Amino acid sequence: MSDPLARLDATAQAELVRRGDCTPSELVDAALRRIEKLNPQLGAVILPAFDRALALAAEQTAKRSVPENAPFFGVPFLMKDLGGEEAGAGCHRGMAALKRAAWIEKQDSYLAVRLRNAGFVSLGRTNTPELGLLPTTEPAAYGPTHNPWNLDFSAGGSSGGSAAAVAAGLVAVAHASDGGGSIRIPAAHCGLVGLKPTRARNSFGPLAGERWGGFSCEHVVTRSVRDCAALLDITNGPMPGDPYCAPAPSRSYLPEVGTDPGRLRIGVFARAPRSDLELHPDCAAAVAKVARQLESLGHHLEESHPAALEEPEPLRAFVTIVSASVARALEVTGERIGRVVTPDDVEPLTWAVAELGRGRAAADYIAAVEVVHGFGRRVAAWWQKGFDLLLTPTTAQPAPRLGELASPPDDPLRGYMRAAPYGAYTMAFNETGQPAISLPVHSTANGLPVGVHLVAAFGREDLLLRVAAQIEQVFPWAEARPALFA
Repeated sequence: MSDPLARLDATAQAELVRRGDCTPSELVDAALRRIEKLNPQLGAVILPAFDRALALAAEQTAKRSVPENAPFFGVPFLMKDLGGEEAGAGCHRGMAALKRAAWIEKQDSYLAVRLRNAGFVSLGRTNTPELGLLPTTEPAAYGPTHNPWNLDFSAGGSSGGSAAAVAAGLVAVAHASDGGGSIRIPAAHCGLVGLKPTRARNSFGPLAGERWGGFSCEHVVTRSVRDCAALLDITNGPMPGDPYCAPAPSRSYLPEVGTDPGRLRIGVFARAPRSDLELHPDCAAAVAKVARQLESLGHHLEESHPAALEEPEPLRAFVTIVSASVARALEVTGERIGRVVTPDDVEPLTWAVAELGRGRAAADYIAAVEVVHGFGRRVAAWWQKGFDLLLTPTTAQPAPRLGELASPPDDPLRGYMRAAPYGAYTMAFNETGQPAISLPVHSTANGLPVGVHLVAAFGREDLLLRVAAQIEQVFPWAEARPALFA
C-alpha cells in the first residue's frame, strides 16, 4: 500500500503539522519507512542519519506550537553528499578515500543551518559521483543510483541521489548543487523541478567562498514550483565574509508563484549547439510542446539565441578551471586523510582530470577566467536586445543507461567526453552565472522524463518562477508517478 504522505510536496506536509493533523515524528517515521523499503533498489541515500533525525523530530513534536519562523517545521529532508556540510555528519563527496577514512565534518555550512532553522529534519545524505564530475551518479565508493522511472537508467548527476529520492517519494525535497548542470540534468531525467539560482544567491560559507571558479551553486530539487520558490526564500542571501553576492530580490520568491509575468519575449534555441552533437527527437519535442503553450498564454516566441553559445573557447576555459579545481580538491582530500592522494585513491576519470589541472600554468587559469568573463558579456548582450527568457532543451539526449558514461583505466576521459550531450545547454549558464530552471514536460516512449530549460537574465529568478508556475498549470507533472514510488 502506498504512503499518502509521499504524494505531498513539502509545503503540504508543513501545513499538516501546522494544523495539528500530523506531528514531525509521524512525518519522519513515515519517510524512514519509505527509505528502508525503496532505497535498496534506488541507491539514493548513502549516509543515513536516522537516530539524529528521530531525536530532532521528537524534540519538535514535544513543542506546544510551531514557531512562526520555521515554515517547514518537521518536514523530512535529505542533503546531497557534496556541499551542504553538517557538523557531526560525514561528507565524502563520492570519494572512496573519504569513505574509508570515515571523514566527519566539524562545522555546519550556512546552508545547513538555514534549512535546520526553517524546521527541516535532515535524514542523511544522498549519492553523488566522485567530486560531482559526471552527469550520472555511479561512484565506485557507493555504487549507482537508479532512475525510479526505469531502474536500468541513470538518475542523472551530480545530484542524482537527491533527484531519485524525491522522484520516488522518499522525501518531498532534497538538497542539490550545480556546477555544469547538476541540478537541472537530474531534475530533467527524474521528472522534477530543478532551479539553478543566480551565482552567489546562496552562500557557500563558512567553509568556502566559491566552488569551481564561481560556476557552482546550491539549491534543491522539488516536485512543485512553490516548494522551489519557498526554499529559495529560506536559503538565499549573503553571509559575513562572502567574496561576492547576487543582487537582492525586490520581494520574497514565493509570491512570484501565481503572479502574472506579463507578455514576454522568449527566444527559442532548439537545435544542437555544436556540430558534433545530435539533438534527440524527444528533447526537441519537449521544447516544441512548451513553445506552443507559451504562445497560447500570450508570450511572443521567436527562434533566437545568443550567438556566443556556439563558441568553442568557453568550453575549453570551463575544462581548465574545473580541472584546476579538481587538482586542488585532491590536495584538500589529502589534508583530511593525512597523506597524499594517489591514483589508487580515486577513480580513473578523477585522476585524469586532476592531471589536466596540474598541467595548467597559473597564467593559463587567468586566461581561462578572462575567456569566461568575455563570454558572459556576449551572452548578456542578447538579453539587452529585449529578450526576457531563453527556451532550450535541458539535455540533448534523454537519460543514459547505467554504465554508458563509465571511464575505464585505459581510457580515463571517456566518460567525460561522452557526457557532452547532457551539459550542452546547461554548462554555459554556470559560466555566465545566470539563473535557469528545468521543468518536466515530456517523456520518451519507454517512460523516461524529458525536461525543458528556461534561462533568465542575471538575478531574475522571479521571472523564471512566474513562468514556471504557468507551465506547471498546463503540465501537472506532480501527478505522474514513476514505476518505483512510495
